[in-house]
Amino acid sequence: MKHVAVLGATGSIGASALDVIARHPERLRATVLAAGRQVDALLALCRIHRPRHALIADENSFAALRDGLRAAGLETQAHAGEAALEALVGSEACDTVVAAIVGAAGLSSTLAAARAGKRVLLANKESLVLAGELLTAAARDANATIIPIDSEHSAIFQCLPQAGEGVDRGLRRIQLTASGGPFRGMTRAQLGDVTPAQAVAHPKWSMGPKISVDSATLMNKGLEVIEAHHLFGLPGDKIEVLVHPQSLVHSLVEFVDGSTLAQLGLPDMRTALAVGLAWPDRIESGVAGLDLLAQGRLDFEPPDLEAFPCLRLAYNALAAGGSAPAVLNAANEIAVAAFLEGRIGFLSIPALVADALAALPAVPAESLDALRATDAQARRYVEQAISRTLAKHEHPTMRTRADA
Repeated sequence: MKHVAVLGATGSIGASALDVIARHPERLRATVLAAGRQVDALLALCRIHRPRHALIADENSFAALRDGLRAAGLETQAHAGEAALEALVGSEACDTVVAAIVGAAGLSSTLAAARAGKRVLLANKESLVLAGELLTAAARDANATIIPIDSEHSAIFQCLPQAGEGVDRGLRRIQLTASGGPFRGMTRAQLGDVTPAQAVAHPKWSMGPKISVDSATLMNKGLEVIEAHHLFGLPGDKIEVLVHPQSLVHSLVEFVDGSTLAQLGLPDMRTALAVGLAWPDRIESGVAGLDLLAQGRLDFEPPDLEAFPCLRLAYNALAAGGSAPAVLNAANEIAVAAFLEGRIGFLSIPALVADALAALPAVPAESLDALRATDAQARRYVEQAISRTLAKHEHPTMRTRADA
């Protein structure tokens, strides 16, 4: 029996993970559920899954969680705050952790799980982007297992021979597929007036707003390039991106003998979660099999880096190394939040990220504290750039680096 902590339980990935877990009560149990601020949603999940522990990140909501659990007649213990979450994932309360907290906020709990030697189902790609070297080193030192849960890296994981003595992987390159998002085929000029509602309307995947915008800008794919570098030990020039609008081929691995392996399936996160929860076994995920005759065709095309420069910026940050990926990630998070709030336009997202990378040159990523300082610095810089941009609209003589 695996005891599973689901971090980000009220999000879309959390819902998919709990769906898979509920299908296998004989081998899987959700023992820890953690959420950010949605107390009512977390309580509803607790009534269904009856975990041993429930945690709300917002410490001001602790009383509401505790009282709600008591009112429901549940024995679930209430917790709150980042320190409590780190303690839970590092304890005997779980042996498997679904790390699905969005953004840099998920880093500390993911690191705590790795340091405790847990099986980490990594859906929080920002942890690898921000602190990939630290996370992989922590997992290696504690003999933890990191299994990627986003569909592309899960596909690569499934196609690669598993590590072991005498295994020569013989890799030539890997190819991450991208749906192209809701704006595939649009020119840069056409993207100037797109709205947040249009950006979050992903044609294939059901995701949260931040990840959906990242898919629309192709930043999501850029973050996955950096993630693949850390997960599979490949340089950027051996990691390519193919736009594949059907989202049926989730990624490809090419070997030196000319063979190419691909993993295919319907676009549903439950497949990758089932792989992560049961590997090396295979279990029912609730996802139907793939009928290629019904699908009809598979198309591939190169990404348009002029219309979607975020992907190029991610490759540049990977090449620069050190703190550059942390700057990329932090700048993007602030820019995307501002776009979703209607404070900036869609094309301002890559402009602000590029501006931050230029203004904050890479320094060695020597510790988590140093990376957090870089993260905070990049966030402040972009917030200030956005404020100056908004002020410029009120006072047209003002200009910012991001508008230049």
